[in-house]
Amino acid sequence: MSAGAEGGADATKEVRPTQPRPLSHDRVTLVVDGTHFVVDPAVFTAYPDTVLGRMFGRARQHSFTRPNSKGEYEIAEGIGASIFRVILDYYRVGVLQCPEGVSVAELREACDYLCINFDYNTVRCRDLSALLHELSNDGARRQFEAFLEEHLVPAMVSSAQEGERECRIVVLTDEDTVDWDRDNPPPMGEENSQSYPTCKEKVKRRSGGKSEVIYSYVQRPFIQLSWEKEEGKSRHVDFQCVRSRSVPNLITAVGEGPTWPGATPTPQVDELDRLNGPPLDVLQQ
Repeated sequence: MSAGAEGGADATKEVRPTQPRPLSHDRVTLVVDGTHFVVDPAVFTAYPDTVLGRMFGRARQHSFTRPNSKGEYEIAEGIGASIFRVILDYYRVGVLQCPEGVSVAELREACDYLCINFDYNTVRCRDLSALLHELSNDGARRQFEAFLEEHLVPAMVSSAQEGERECRIVVLTDEDTVDWDRDNPPPMGEENSQSYPTCKEKVKRRSGGKSEVIYSYVQRPFIQLSWEKEEGKSRHVDFQCVRSRSVPNLITAVGEGPTWPGATPTPQVDELDRLNGPPLDVLQQ
């Protein structure tokens, strides 16, 4: 089509029909939770950073991904067929369309297992509460990872370099002021395991000239860490949380405040994923 006026700009415009995405005609059969999914592996290789993208990309060319005796690929162990249908939506349209009746938490676990990005840009569901719950877990996890790297690990390393096998860490707020008397430090026994001494409150004079310092205590979160098992004098190093058997070091980590963050089952249906047709054609056996 063309249109224009004498002496005017050329307004010629070509209109061509949208061509459907070509298929590779190289179908594979995936067995997930006893259900067969027949798909074109090209949908997976378009997302090379995901597990399925890696399996059917170069890994498949080098025979790293092997089919069973029937030529089928048994994958995604532990993931239900209903969840995997949603996963296929992602490879087809780039969005996880989570229908009613499908657990958002289970979908999140499947995405983590298959290295699929799970966030507000890739997930659509009617259960907004469940979606926000998973997203808030992500935020809390990121906060804890930052707290771990910036405060907990350095404190543990410092304690380990002094020859300790465990330590207790107290989390203080910016408003907490710690001022200990060097000559009369506060007692740090098990009876003080729920509170932390900050500064001197008063000094009591006892007979004989001996003085006793009374400290002000605050309730703050404590984290107790141990990196070596003691049972049977094992030298095996292992991170775990145990109750202290001795008077531990008390390390003050002052940050921005307390941030806490086999037989194959008989298939019931065969499902065919067509890129240029309906999402799934269900073929009853």
